[in-house]
Amino acid sequence: MSLPSFLPISINIAGKKILLIGGGNVAFHKASLLLRYTNDVTVIAPEFHAGFDALPFRLIKKKYEPDDLNGAFLVYLCTENEELNVKIKSACENRKILTSVCDNPQLCDFVSPAIYKEDYVSIAVSSNAQNVRQSIAVRDQIQKLAADGVLQIK
Repeated sequence: MSLPSFLPISINIAGKKILLIGGGNVAFHKASLLLRYTNDVTVIAPEFHAGFDALPFRLIKKKYEPDDLNGAFLVYLCTENEELNVKIKSACENRKILTSVCDNPQLCDFVSPAIYKEDYVSIAVSSNAQNVRQSIAVRDQIQKLAADGVLQIK
């Protein structure tokens, strides 16, 4: 299997259905990142990690069903169950829904880069899903440059 090749883009999510399936620690981390860009996310899981209740998202406490994908624009799969993630990813492909399977770049249509955000400016650092730690380190350097006043965002 060849390595994925991810095109870094910014995508308009206003008014679009974003679905996050999973309620564990990984899902909470992804939800926290999404919160920087939208309050309009539906999260489906049988159980939710502590902290989800503080998010402004729509939380639906139940197991995934195929009809949950109806109208979805983007889907994040964070079930922490590889077999279930593969099953849902296949259903998303059949419906032409862009999907990110957390912790499995080979199955992803898109990945979330390490992001530095200041007001309306976002700087995304991606390693093509090859070295997440390196992306985070570069993002942290950008954050430090901005904090030190070396990088002027405003």
